[in-house]
Amino acid sequence: MTTFYRWEKDVLHLFVRVQPKASRDEFAEVQEDRIRVRITAPPVDGKANTHLVKFVAKTCGVAKSKVHIINGETGRNKHLSIESPVCLPEGIVKAG
Repeated sequence: MTTFYRWEKDVLHLFVRVQPKASRDEFAEVQEDRIRVRITAPPVDGKANTHLVKFVAKTCGVAKSKVHIINGETGRNKHLSIESPVCLPEGIVKAG
């Protein structure tokens, strides 16, 4: 069973490892219990977190206000929640 995500009703919880200052924004490989997310923003003054939320919201087809960083605000490992995603990143299956 994959452990980098889980569903709680209509809320998707993603466990990610962020790679800032990448050449492009993308979801990458799964490593251990996290999915790597590459983003172009630098890890300075919250720019990476802001960019991550914007990228995940766009990928999932939701407003930025529906994406929350639950844990890992200052680190590379983060726990995100996405309320009622319309689209899903590759490798994630809608529960039930």
